[in-house]
This record gives sequence, C-alpha cells and structure tokens, in this order.
Amino acid sequence: MLLLGCIKEVSEYELVISLPNGLSGFVPVTQISDAYSKMLSKEVAQGELLEDLNSLSDIYSPGSLVRCIVTSVEKSADGRRSVKLSIDPKKVNKGLNASALASGMLLSGFVSSVEDHGYLIDIGVTGTHAFLPRQKAQNYIKAVKKGPDLKIGQNLNCVIVEVKNEGRVVRLSIDRSEVAASIATEQQNWTLSNLLPGLVVKAQVRKVAPFGIKLRFLSSFTGIVDFMHVDPEKSMTYSPDQVVRACILSVHPTSKVVRLTLRQAFLHPGGSPNQLSHDRLGAVVEESTVKAFYKQFGAIFELDDGTLAFARLKHLSKTRKSFKPGAFKTGCKHKCRIIDYSLMDEMCIVSLKYQIIEARILQYQDIHTGDVVQGKVFALKPIGMQVKVTDGIKGLVPSMHLADVILKQPEKKYSIGDEVKCRVLECNPAGRRLILTLKKSLVQSKLPVLCNYEDAKPGLITHGTVVCAREFGCIVKFYNDVKGLVPKNELSSEPISCPDKVFHEGQVVKVMVLKCEPQQERLLLSFKLSSEPALEDKKECIPKKNQEVKYQIGEMVDVKVLKKKDNGLEVSILEDKGNVIAWIPTAHLSDFVATCKLLWHCLQEGDVLPRVMCLSDKGERIILSRKAAVISALREEQVVRSFAEIQTGMLLTGYVRNVMPFGVFVEFPFGVTGLAPKVSMSDKFVTDTKDHFVVGQTVIAKVMSINEEKQRVLLSLKVSECSSGDSVAESFALLNQYFKEIKEIRNLLRRKGEPSMAQGLSELVPGKELQLVVQNVKEDGSAQFSGSCVTGLTVTATRYHLGDKNIVPGEKTKALVLHVDALSSMVYVSLREELLKQK
Repeated sequence: MLLLGCIKEVSEYELVISLPNGLSGFVPVTQISDAYSKMLSKEVAQGELLEDLNSLSDIYSPGSLVRCIVTSVEKSADGRRSVKLSIDPKKVNKGLNASALASGMLLSGFVSSVEDHGYLIDIGVTGTHAFLPRQKAQNYIKAVKKGPDLKIGQNLNCVIVEVKNEGRVVRLSIDRSEVAASIATEQQNWTLSNLLPGLVVKAQVRKVAPFGIKLRFLSSFTGIVDFMHVDPEKSMTYSPDQVVRACILSVHPTSKVVRLTLRQAFLHPGGSPNQLSHDRLGAVVEESTVKAFYKQFGAIFELDDGTLAFARLKHLSKTRKSFKPGAFKTGCKHKCRIIDYSLMDEMCIVSLKYQIIEARILQYQDIHTGDVVQGKVFALKPIGMQVKVTDGIKGLVPSMHLADVILKQPEKKYSIGDEVKCRVLECNPAGRRLILTLKKSLVQSKLPVLCNYEDAKPGLITHGTVVCAREFGCIVKFYNDVKGLVPKNELSSEPISCPDKVFHEGQVVKVMVLKCEPQQERLLLSFKLSSEPALEDKKECIPKKNQEVKYQIGEMVDVKVLKKKDNGLEVSILEDKGNVIAWIPTAHLSDFVATCKLLWHCLQEGDVLPRVMCLSDKGERIILSRKAAVISALREEQVVRSFAEIQTGMLLTGYVRNVMPFGVFVEFPFGVTGLAPKVSMSDKFVTDTKDHFVVGQTVIAKVMSINEEKQRVLLSLKVSECSSGDSVAESFALLNQYFKEIKEIRNLLRRKGEPSMAQGLSELVPGKELQLVVQNVKEDGSAQFSGSCVTGLTVTATRYHLGDKNIVPGEKTKALVLHVDALSSMVYVSLREELLKQK
C-alpha cells in the first residue's frame, strides 16, 4: 500500500512517520535508497566513518512529507502492531516505467551522486537516468539551509521538466515554486497501477456523506475523502459537482481504493502540515466538547484552547461493554488526556480512559533518571531482562543489574509477567532508550542520585556500582554513565594490596566525592566516609558567634561578606562590630532564582549588603534573607508565628524547602511548613515536580486544609488560587523589584574582573543598538560577532534573528541586544529589520 506520510521523529537508525488517521510507521535506515544503503555497507565493511555519509538527522527533519510503501505489518508479543515502511524510490515508484514518464509529473527521488554541473537522482525507474541541473536546485538549497550542497540519500520532490529518448533520460527541477504549482493532469496519462500519493489533482465532488466526500478526478478515477481530511473551515459548504483541489493520501494495491485530503496544508506540493505544539503532550483537559461522533471510528473533540482532537473508539471507554454511545452526542463534555499528535491529520490524539488519564507515566519524557518505576518482566535475553513499564515503554535491565549479586541463572528468579520495582539508571527519550536496575541497594537507597558531573560536590555521599576493580583501585559507576575513580589509598583505612580480591564487579558501594572536574568529566572518590578533610571542612563551616547575642526573626541588619562558599555567603553583622557570624544561603539572595546565581557570582569578599533580614536564630548559626517578598510579608504582619495561627484560605509568602516526587514542601518565616501535593502545584498538568520548582524559590501559597491532630498543612501553589485580587499591581511590583536587582548587579559588574569585559556587560541592556563585525556563520545558520563594544564576550544570533540577510565573515552590521547572560558572558542579538526600525 502506498501512503503519504510526515516525518515525526528522526533517530540514528530509523525515521518515525506519521500516517493518516492517527497511525504511525517506521522506516529503517536500510530502506532509504540504494545509494544510501551501499554507503552504509561500505562503512560497515571498512570499519570507519565515511566523510560523505550523512546521518539521518543531517538529511531529514521532522515535518517533511514523504511517499512511503508498507513493507510489513508485524504483531509484537504484547499485541501491538508495528507498521514497517520504505521510502526507497524503486519500491514507491515501481508502477512507473520509462515510457510512462511525462513532462510535469511530480515524483519522489533521492540524490545518488553529486556531479560538477548537477546531481544524479534515483527516481526508481529502471532504464531511466534522471539529472537535476544545479541552477534548478539553488532556490531549494538556499531555502532549506542544510549546507551548500544536496546530500546523498536526501529525499526530494522532483518535477519532470523534459523527457528525452523515450524516457531513458529526464531532466528534473526541485525549484520550490515549480514544485508547489505542479498538478497531475490527464495528459500525463496516470493509471491506477502507477498513481502516487502526494499528487495534487483537480477533482469534482460526486457525493457528500456524514463520513466524508466522494470525488472524481483525472476524468475517470474516483476517491474518498474521510471525515478527518475535510477542510475544517469549509466542511459545511461542499456540494455535488463542486470543483476542488485535492491531494492523494493513499492508494490500495488490490482494492485500488484511493483516499484524498482537502486540507489546505497538503494542496501545494513541497509544503508541510501545520506543526502541533508538543507542550501539551500528556496534558489532562478537564472539559473537551464532542464535535462529531462516528460509531465505527471514534469521536472528534474540541479542546479548551479551540484545537481539534480525535479519540479512537477503543479510547472512548475502559471496555467495549462499558461504552455508551449516548454520552457522545454533539456538545457533550468529557475529561480526556492528550496522548499523541498526528501531523498528517493536524490533530491531537486523546484518550478518555481513566487509567490513561491518571497514569503517572505516558511517554519516555515522563521518566527521569533516578525515578523508581513499576514494570512487568517482558523477556529474558543474554544481555539482560526486558521490562514493560507501560504499553509503549520498555526498558532493559542489564545482566549486572538483575540483583545485588550477579545471577548465573536469572530464569530461576524471574518469570515472564512478574511485577518488578526498578530504578532508572538512564533515560534517553530521543533514542527511546531506558536502562533500569533491580539492585535492592540502589532501588531502596535514600541517598542523593548522582546523574551528572556538575552535581558531584566534594563531601557528597551516594550509592554507586563497582564496574572495575584493578591494582590501581576501583571504578564506580552512577547514573547516566557518570563514572569516578576510587584510588588505592582511598579504598579503606587499612591498606589493601589486591583490590580485585576485596571488591567485585556489580557490587553496590557507598562512596564520598573528594574532587570533581565537570569539564574533564573526572571524579575522585573515597570509600572512607569519615575522612579527615571532610571533618576539617565541617569545622570550618561552623561559624564563630557570640552566643549571648540574640536576633529576632524579622530584624533588619547590615552585613559584610566574609567568605563565598558553594551554597551561600558567610557574613558578619556590622551592628555587632563584626563579632557575630551569620549565613545567607544563595537561594535567599533574591526572590528570583536566576538573580540569586548572578548576585552570588558578582559579590566579592568585603562587600557590604544593607537591610538583610534575620530569618532564623536557632542552632549553630543565624540564617539571613534578602528576599523582598518575605521581608514585605513580615513587615505587613502577613505571617503566622505558630501552627495555631494558621487558618484555611490564608495567603502566605514562603520559600520551597524540598521538592519531592509527590509534591513540594514550603517553609514560612518562624519555621511553619506545609505540603503542596502534586495535584495542587500548578494549573498545568504536573509530570515531574522538579520541572516546576527548585529549592529556595519564593512562592505564595494558599492554605487549603489543616490537620491539627497530625499538625499537617496542605497548600495550593496554583497561580489561579494564589492571587490576592489585584494581579496587575502584583505583577508590576515583581517586575519593578526584578529590574531594581538587575540594576544592582550591573553596578557590581562595573568593578568586577577584567575592566573591559565587566564594563561591557554592565552597559549592555536589551534594546541597545550595536555596531558589530561578523566573525563566522555556523552550519545551523546561526552567526557569531565581534566588536570593540563586546570585547571578551560571546555575541551570537540565531538563524531566525538574522532575518533575510545573507551575511559573510568580516561584514559590518547593526544589531539589537535581545538578552545578556552575565554568568556565561553571552550576548544574544538580532539583525531583523522590524526590530532595528523600532529604535
């Protein structure tokens, strides 16, 4: 069967194709074209990378339309069908022969060779040599911007310009305007045996029915437009004998049934369907309205943002028996969840099934490294065990991770269908790769999860797995392939002469980080968890303070910075002649998360910070805060001093104390804390709590309920519930505070570091016009600039912000500052005329 599809995802070994009616298929890397397959074989045979062999991601991008042919439909062990496709022109165009080729035909072809004056194109027709002159490709190359040349294996929409020698030689064009204007005609002598998807035809409406429209085209052919491919804006206006433009979607080889689309995005070849936003994938829509119900197929809904969505029949209810057609009359409202999107139908795919709406995990993006997940044993293989987490998500437990000890016969411990509790070692949504562990010591560990080198701070204690024990020591592996070395002298307080006899591969160990170099991905570890350096550090952290001096919560003091540490500032209180030492955590330098890091970066030892508030005077040190919102709440007495003062409905200003998978703990001045459960954290659907809040973040919380017996407070952090009423005034006050702090940071920058660079950063503000020189233009279309006003800074503009300008290195140009990232010394600019004109 021939189908028109749209590339949905591009991975290293396959293309994921969106097909009509919400279906998906897969094109393996071996089903692109003959020329590409030969190069792959050559690379494998030689055992080294070929320079002119481009990866799939270099030559294909999501959103492009391609002609496909179904090669097989396979049924997996769990009952799911997998549609295998090919875009090889020899298979797609197999119905064509040299004598059938005619001028004006629109075919799909692949670049098979790059020549001096043009390109040889494989159109899959035996005995025909197709040539694309360079001048007929320049317009396309400039628009697509994937390099100065077409690449071998690249898929193209080609229009036949000239046919010579009875079809043995054809000249092609891929000029975008010629391709977009191409239309299939009777003069091109198309037949049912060689008709291709993607052809645009003039058609006449024969019959309008509830499920679609019957068309007549190319004089004698008939086809069907189903309900999902009628143009939504004209669905009520079609009438018999009306002439319309249509695009062929599929051709069935035996029944010869032709399906077409009337959607505008498909009526100009070379274009692409409207891209749907991925932001709402997984979102729960409380009220979606039924627009139409088709008892054999499913229902079309209108979502809360006005977009259309389709639910297949099996997704309208839990079982066939519980399905009630009467609940899907036009106008009825239902709760649903967006589970996918169909590029070919320009619609979201939704489900009304309760178990899908409530599911914590729907797609690979919902799984994060370190998460604990439930699954079922799916298959036992030599490399490990496959575990099914959900219907569409499978993970691998490597043999080493099947248990705390290496299992020689895993089949004796596990059986197909067993429920297992795993921890995620690695998750790569793009590659649909999920690696899990069943080691109880890791699954049940309460220690921090180390999944990147940046988090490996000296003194951190965590669990890892020994992957190598040798004479020099042990190599320990953590999450996301993070590895570190435990040298021989750090294996134990007692000397160990043969580490390989004490430690074994797969052993779970508790280690402490001694040193980390994230840039070099180097990690030095120790098995000695109470080593002397750690104790010295701890002593150093304990501030010297006069115990007789007491500060009240809310009291304002001026302080001087004594020492900068990784997570805050050690300061002395000036009112007490510097005898009292206090602590300002980095997160308490500002209400704004990004500003906290900037302020910490800009402040230096000896700097004075006025009007800092005492937040706590318990334990070994005084904690101070510069959070303006918290200070304001204390001044205006909008605080609770004890649990007894809390009342339902109160709006309280606090800060995030901890972020857990089930919700967020919020602390308020005077030490009162409450929990905002996952469902009350945001107006949007929360997949991962860590994506919404960070520790130390300032928040306004509403008290939802109080349990006096257990001394528990439940909160809501939903913006819709936490506004005091005058949201405009609140927003402007926040903006004013933000710009005030940015101005303070600029003043700090003026006297920090290299004078020229610091001066440049402090003077660059969004909206400022600069005179720059183009340094280089990258392959992705972005550009870097230099100039006397930006010495020592990295100045860049994305391809979009270059506008229509074709710039070259060395060229002088005007640019407008969009954003300044002082932490990384990055400046983002725009060359777009519409922005520069506003100056």
